[in-house]
Amino acid sequence: MTEQQLPSWADPAVSPADLDAQGMSRRGLLRRAGLFGAAFALGSAATPALASTGRGLGGDDPRLAYLVGDHHVHSVYSHDAKYTFSQQAQAAAKYGLDWMVFNEHSNFGHASYGAKLEHAEILKARRENPRQLIFQGLEWYIPAAEHATVFAAPGRHETDLLTRFELAYDGKLLGYDKGGVADADTARNQAHAVKAIKWLAEQRRTGYVDDILVLANHPLRLGIDSPYEIRDWRDAAPEIMIGMEGAPGAQGAAIPGWRGATSIRGEYENKPSAQSWAGYPADAYLTYGGFDWATATVGGLWDAMLSEGRLFTITTNSDNHRTVFDTWKNGDWLPGQNFDNTGKLPDPVNTDTPQPGSDFWPGEFSRTHVGVTRYGYRAVMAGLRAGRVWLDHGHLLDGLDVRLKRDCDHGNGVTLGGRLRVRKGERITLNVTVTTASRVNAQGILPQLAHVDVIRGAVRGRVGDRDTWQAPDTRVVQTKDVSGRKGTYTLRIPLTAGDESFYVRLRGSDGKRNGAGYLGASIDPHGPVPHEPGNGDPWADTWFYSNPIFVDVVGS
Repeated sequence: MTEQQLPSWADPAVSPADLDAQGMSRRGLLRRAGLFGAAFALGSAATPALASTGRGLGGDDPRLAYLVGDHHVHSVYSHDAKYTFSQQAQAAAKYGLDWMVFNEHSNFGHASYGAKLEHAEILKARRENPRQLIFQGLEWYIPAAEHATVFAAPGRHETDLLTRFELAYDGKLLGYDKGGVADADTARNQAHAVKAIKWLAEQRRTGYVDDILVLANHPLRLGIDSPYEIRDWRDAAPEIMIGMEGAPGAQGAAIPGWRGATSIRGEYENKPSAQSWAGYPADAYLTYGGFDWATATVGGLWDAMLSEGRLFTITTNSDNHRTVFDTWKNGDWLPGQNFDNTGKLPDPVNTDTPQPGSDFWPGEFSRTHVGVTRYGYRAVMAGLRAGRVWLDHGHLLDGLDVRLKRDCDHGNGVTLGGRLRVRKGERITLNVTVTTASRVNAQGILPQLAHVDVIRGAVRGRVGDRDTWQAPDTRVVQTKDVSGRKGTYTLRIPLTAGDESFYVRLRGSDGKRNGAGYLGASIDPHGPVPHEPGNGDPWADTWFYSNPIFVDVVGS
């Protein structure tokens, strides 16, 4: 039975029985997924638009369940990884993932052989793991820039679309990789990246695939994703190019004594090159509490984009290639075989000796939580597009539900990624419901949230200088000390709408490592800070981040 032929119950609307005091029960959705098996997990009914609040004042978003996932996972179908699909899917299940994307690296071996072989494996994995939503994707070498995850909704053309895209638009395969100021082909290459995103949008518009999304990966690792390029990608098709990794994978890279004295979390161990955008400071090439400088800097590049009043979603993931302390190694090639003529590495073999690696298993450390109203592939994609996303490291929280309401309203209010319309001077309340960690994480630690920061930024509209990376009117406006609080509790934070539109977003940590933010203590008094090279235990410095809620202020 194809996805298009699934019965109406395959992606059902959520019933009141699935709701709990915090929103919608994730357990209820998963229980129903188990009941209906693989067909239910595919989910075919159209997911309603999640970001619409209408034209009136206020807003009333639906209640949500949060599905946990990872959009950046590699297997033997990537030239530099080593695990089978089965190993990755089993690990994801062990660490509680509901959805995951296999996004193998582009190259000719993958395009010619690997993508089709990989698709057969994915179909098998979907049958064997009916409670997991397993996407096929591609790690795109963006012309003139870094990498991105590209992934499609399951359907007849998912593999064909990805392969056509790989051959026609991949910077590595085309030799369109250069993007420095001195390179003759920079303008052509950058324009090809924009053309690629528009092409994807056209495939969705014409119905060739049901849905397709793009997320930029590790944007400041090399400093070659300039602010104007990121804005150009977003503007080419904001419904397709929806965001970026707020925190990269490879979070185990700087475990003390593991990789070396110069190691940095995320493998952000680079210096500016001729390909880098010259406007980034040297500190941009580091991670802060494990997060990319573009996201971790209050008033930095992410805020500069949000201050235009347009959503740009952040995520986190494992980027799993080689797991820390793992004992597996790549198998040996048969005579005459290589990646170019097979599209697949030999299956790994166990050595019983720890092998080099920087990554955690999918879901072991980094988690992206996506708010949905239905259980299914397109529901996850719709939730990502709507920005109903929060992320954590180290399993810092069990749950987070955020609602912003006018004090005079009685509905659910607006949640992450949404827009609340208010009058100038109106009183509004931010309700933050936290469910603390109830069990130890993979490191044997019971995480404890120490503080919640409320970050507010003015919305000023489109910028004149598309290389702007600062939002000078964004700052931490409140910090709530929640040390020692357990279970589920709600913080009620009063806000007032001023004369101009704005957004709010949340951040918090275990409180073990923080200091003045990159743009100063007056903007961010206790933000994430870089660790000493080679001494970055990720389990001792964990954070959560949420996407923003926008507040559109209208006349009194």
